[in-house]
Amino acid sequence: MGNKMWGGRFASAADAIMAEINASIDFDKRLYRQDIAGSKAHAAMLADCGILTREEAEKIAAGLDQVEQEIAEDRFALSRDLEDIHMNVEARLAELIGPAAGKLHTARSRNDQVATDLRLYIRDALDALAAEITRLQTALARKAEAHAGDVMPGFTHLQTAQPVTFGHHLMAYVEMFARDRGRLMDARARLNDSPLGAAALAGTSFPIDRAATASALGFDRPMANSLDAVSARDFVMETLAAGTILAVHLSRLAEEIVLWCSAEFGFATLSDRFTTGSSIMPQKRNPDAAELVRAKVGRIAGAFHALTMVMKGLPLAYSKDMQEDKEPAFEALDALALMLPAMTGMIDDLQPNTERMREAAARGYSTATDLADWLVRALGMPFREAHHVTGRIVRLAEERGLALEAVPLAEMQAIEPRITADVFNVLSVENSVASRVSFGGTAPENVRAQASAWLQRLADEA
Repeated sequence: MGNKMWGGRFASAADAIMAEINASIDFDKRLYRQDIAGSKAHAAMLADCGILTREEAEKIAAGLDQVEQEIAEDRFALSRDLEDIHMNVEARLAELIGPAAGKLHTARSRNDQVATDLRLYIRDALDALAAEITRLQTALARKAEAHAGDVMPGFTHLQTAQPVTFGHHLMAYVEMFARDRGRLMDARARLNDSPLGAAALAGTSFPIDRAATASALGFDRPMANSLDAVSARDFVMETLAAGTILAVHLSRLAEEIVLWCSAEFGFATLSDRFTTGSSIMPQKRNPDAAELVRAKVGRIAGAFHALTMVMKGLPLAYSKDMQEDKEPAFEALDALALMLPAMTGMIDDLQPNTERMREAAARGYSTATDLADWLVRALGMPFREAHHVTGRIVRLAEERGLALEAVPLAEMQAIEPRITADVFNVLSVENSVASRVSFGGTAPENVRAQASAWLQRLADEA
């Protein structure tokens, strides 16, 4: 008995293990909406070009509408014997409308069909992720605006460096996620060319209108080379590369939340909504949502690497290896679609402990740079000399167990006689952050302005 999908060339059915490794319906079933949209556009174009009759195209469209409804309502029995979503849809269409269904595949192949479906799916996923990034940025900017003047320690090497504000810290992530959104939208722009009509690899002899199907599906144009159209998966790789960077940024913010919520830092708390307890230690409140966001970056980076390994040695055009493009991509996109709203929820929920942060900022001689800057401004001292003098004063404070602003003026003057009482105006953490008025600096007025501008921009984009 010949194979029901490719007819007389094969005299017997595939081995069971061949059928098992070859089938993709278990994961590509999620492409059904995109597959049906592509088929409807293709049928309409075939009718416009006189390749199908108008009656046949209308019959196909009505049948496809019914198939879509059946799948959406979970009334469609998907068959692994039919391999993939394309053949499952076509087989059901034949049951519904008869021989006209067989004409749908005129002037196309499963090669350009799946390439089209996947571009449409990735495009939809990118739009959804971009919207979630906007929501996260909005949550961050709102929290930053509310805490624009609340002082916290800024770190380098995870050691106290200089005072910053909590709002300024959060706004750094608004900027990061803006670049992530830009990368995703760049990937979207590059993928928005249509493979449909490239057929198996060489195009078709039928007089089709590829620009019409591209327009009907929201693509900018048809792809210019039929070999490239069916074999390119760089649009998936680019999406996963951008998604990996996004996941890394989410992971960095998640790690900050884990640190802030620890007893050792005590900078912030999450409510019961985003924490869990311990089965044995009743005092525990674990930031599990943040930890899971931090962990999922491995899935996304792994998906990018996996697809890169699939594609690295493939000659043109299509090879069945490329069936392995979907599962990692779907898993990565699903993970990002979960991580983003989880992070947005945590940012909304996060309650900063402003007094604890201010106390931490005042420790570790975080205003030492302000002292050095004052020596330069007030005394005309070269910065390297000011750095040396400040280091001696810090060492004195450390030996005496004093905060920098608590070192007596006379003892500072023993190190540098020209120091005056005006120096104490720059040694508090509040004065330190207020002085950082350069563009992009941590001064509260800067943070409020940046947060307000971003909130307006995000509202306009939404």
